[in-house]
Amino acid sequence: MIPPAFIDELLARTDIVEIIEPKVALKKSGQNYSGLCPFHQEKSPSFSVSQEKQFYYCFGCQASGSALKFLMEFDRLDFVSAVETLAGRLGLAVPNDRSEGDEEAFKKRNATFEILSTAKDFYKQQLKGHPERQRAVDYLKQRGLTGQIAAKFELGFAPPGWQHLLGDQGDDETAVRGLLAAGLIVDQQAEGKRYDRFRDRVMFPIRDLRGRTIAFGGRVIGDGKPKYLNSPETEVFHKGQELYGLFEARKSVNKLSRLLVVEGYMDVVALAQNGIEFAVATLGTATSDDHIQRMYRIVSEIVFCFDGDAAGLRAAWKALLTVLPHLSDGRSARFMFLPSGDDPDTLVRRVGQSKFLESIDAAQSVSDWFFTKLTEDLAAEGIPTEDIAGKAALSNRAMPLINLMPDGVFRQLMIDALSTATGLASDRLKDVTVRYQPSIEAPPAVPPEDEISDEYWGQEEEIERSPEIDPALAMLILQPELALEFPESEFLQLAAGAQNKLIQAIATAVHTESLTSPGEILARYARRPEQSLIKKAFEYKPLLPQEHLRDEFIGRMQRKFARFQEVEARSQINHLLLKPPSALTDEERLLLRQHLSKRS
Repeated sequence: MIPPAFIDELLARTDIVEIIEPKVALKKSGQNYSGLCPFHQEKSPSFSVSQEKQFYYCFGCQASGSALKFLMEFDRLDFVSAVETLAGRLGLAVPNDRSEGDEEAFKKRNATFEILSTAKDFYKQQLKGHPERQRAVDYLKQRGLTGQIAAKFELGFAPPGWQHLLGDQGDDETAVRGLLAAGLIVDQQAEGKRYDRFRDRVMFPIRDLRGRTIAFGGRVIGDGKPKYLNSPETEVFHKGQELYGLFEARKSVNKLSRLLVVEGYMDVVALAQNGIEFAVATLGTATSDDHIQRMYRIVSEIVFCFDGDAAGLRAAWKALLTVLPHLSDGRSARFMFLPSGDDPDTLVRRVGQSKFLESIDAAQSVSDWFFTKLTEDLAAEGIPTEDIAGKAALSNRAMPLINLMPDGVFRQLMIDALSTATGLASDRLKDVTVRYQPSIEAPPAVPPEDEISDEYWGQEEEIERSPEIDPALAMLILQPELALEFPESEFLQLAAGAQNKLIQAIATAVHTESLTSPGEILARYARRPEQSLIKKAFEYKPLLPQEHLRDEFIGRMQRKFARFQEVEARSQINHLLLKPPSALTDEERLLLRQHLSKRS
């Protein structure tokens, strides 16, 4: 582990503009610099770099971070490599105080990458030279693939038989354990057998964004089962997060603006063979939030491609529900349904690149598919949406889903479309949308004072469930030195709640570690749960002008402290009310009388 103090020093001595400007054309814009975002396609600059606060933020795709984060995202570096890059610019040596456990895990992870890379080379060699290679070659030719496209995706061949890879790479017990950790062999301990996981299959290396092999997919040659086989989960491969072909798409397309999500890796390769080089595939799982987030960091549009049968429609609906919360302004998603009997591979070979691209361009928008699906579902239940009852049913089903979308123009247009379909004014729909909002989004109603228990008062601010950031927290992140306006002990009295805990932690760091910049906060909480809250701070707009930010922060914190003091007092009174009168001390009786006199 690299000491946090070194990272703080590194960021304090780094000018983020000097890091970004050689890679992104920046222009001075007021106190900040602006340019076209390097993380998504755009025509108007929404990428802002603050030299004062040492962070960048894109108002289009919400990419944000410190100089370290920029190097990790733009140059596809891991955290350690990014630190080493910055340190090298400054002539600093990177200290390393990893514990023995951390060091061992780091070495094991790197060893797994090396084993997977060696296995990839082994499978490629088998496709070129194994006696039974022709079966695999014939299969690839049958699918219309050339040697060039096979080389681009580094396709290989796992020969039939039980111990080809194991015999080649399992020289000793240490090597065998490495193959097991990489998911390349199977250990049947009960029977005392070890054998290759992939046998008689065309092999598809699965690569991360840096191009490292992290897993494999294998397509059986012939009629064996299962037809497709993926590597198991390992310490370097989590199938719910990875997308096959994403590395190749970024490498092939200079200005990647959209991604086409298909079902299998053969579809990705076949489409690339026919000039469609922006396809990716999930790995035997439904599209996840991690998949969506990863894609929207790279492109502004996702096109989902599904079969047009009942199973395909169900999968498309699940994808729509997953993508809705991510559809902020500037992002779009569309749905393409294949003709009966076709998959992307057969369709592109049948109609050609040009016609296939036309089908992508004609894919249904989110709003079209959303309302079409809801209307068809209601019709299947015998509820026509032409009459009043049907319009009410459509509203009741649509509104909670629209409510999943972030605030913005896109969400408003969805509400307007529902208004057109139902005849209910948009303002009325907004009101009803609030009523239909899932209960987790709203704090519980406050019970009558005489029914309030210790449990309720003890968790007063723990019910901060709104997705919006606490303005006091946002201001503290943007100007950490504001914490010096109050003693550290004042912050420690804040009640439970994720945002209050973060206020406490930042304030303590300012008081005890001289933390002074938003960039340091971003680096400190990188890849931690608090990161999403910190990113929201850069979208916050204070009520008062910048010169009065200090006054606004002080006022908000004073009200917050007063509220928690009141909570503590109420908790104490509630506790006294539960005690028998004979058990009260004189001081406690006085407190109760004062409380009752205030209520009368």
